[in-house]
Amino acid sequence: MIKVLVHGACGKMGGHVIEALSKCEDMELFCGVDHMAKGNEAFKCYDSFDKVVGKPDIIIDFSFHTLVKSVLEYAVKESVPVVIATTALNDDEKNAVSLAANKIPVFLAYNMSIGVALLCDFAKKAAGAFPDADIEIVEAHHNRKVDAPSGTAVMLADSIKEVRPNAKYVYGRGGESKRTPDEIGIHALRMANIVGEHEVYITTSSQQLVLRHNAYDRSLFADGAIKAARYLAEQKTGLYTMRDMFKS
Repeated sequence: MIKVLVHGACGKMGGHVIEALSKCEDMELFCGVDHMAKGNEAFKCYDSFDKVVGKPDIIIDFSFHTLVKSVLEYAVKESVPVVIATTALNDDEKNAVSLAANKIPVFLAYNMSIGVALLCDFAKKAAGAFPDADIEIVEAHHNRKVDAPSGTAVMLADSIKEVRPNAKYVYGRGGESKRTPDEIGIHALRMANIVGEHEVYITTSSQQLVLRHNAYDRSLFADGAIKAARYLAEQKTGLYTMRDMFKS
């Protein structure tokens, strides 16, 4: 039985992960860690890592990007693999992930949806097939989302950039801003309770291909994180992504 520590356990996604774990036959909740923990949770939950008693087999992190370093410090100290599902990491935090991956297995994905992982691959292939096409990415999320554009939109652009190394990201447009051929436009919409929508428009002078993924329930991200944790538990030290998991 794989014992899982859930970081960000008191948040919405933490709750979905805990619910998903309750349905697993090969995994179980070891404990939660959340700085908002009050001690009256229905499960064992601590407000900091230094209060954790015992050692989990793996960590799933659905928290906030400023807390990623503390997660990694604990994971490295205890030699525990960690799944980072937190978005909007800055360059310093990304570097911390890379350094930790030199010591422990780390799985990093800005979107834990298997459908989005496939969308990234499709977008990359389509961009390669239409080298002269204009490419625009549009994402929509609920009106409480803090970061814009979404980490998933950037992940899609990064996938396309693998076949368009000279691509430049343009975040929205305003005023006199004529489009250049090497642009990838990225646009963010924030409305009501949208869980997550991502569209990639690949347009030539004669045709248009639109790739789209809609998330209807946040539980899909928890299911993806569980799958990633199960995969990571069998890996050696290194940095892994959804693409690596699909190859296995």
